[in-house]
Amino acid sequence: QVQLVESGGGLVQAGESLRLSCAASRITFKNYKMGWYQQAPGKQRELVADISSGGNTNYADSVKGRFTISRDNAKNTVYLQMNSLKPEDTAVYYCNADTWVGGTRWTYWGQGTQVTVSS
Repeated sequence: QVQLVESGGGLVQAGESLRLSCAASRITFKNYKMGWYQQAPGKQRELVADISSGGNTNYADSVKGRFTISRDNAKNTVYLQMNSLKPEDTAVYYCNADTWVGGTRWTYWGQGTQVTVSS
């Protein structure tokens, strides 16, 4: 059974930093695009950042210059370094693994980790 396990969330003050981690198991990690999504109360889940199997990154405009996504294929882990946090970054953050194999999409989600930023 595929597992994506997030960690690193918590309560911080505005301007502080957090580093989220997502450890994957039972997938060929290096073949997957990995992403971080956020979901605030009453809102839809939205992409924060993703990183392709080749290492290309993509960010939401709201986090550009503040967040950095990275991956370590040897550890089957993707990270999200979040700096200069703002109250509007408060959300549950979900890890996603996504790939296409033979015309079939395979996508998996973690259970989420809460990030709360106080003003």
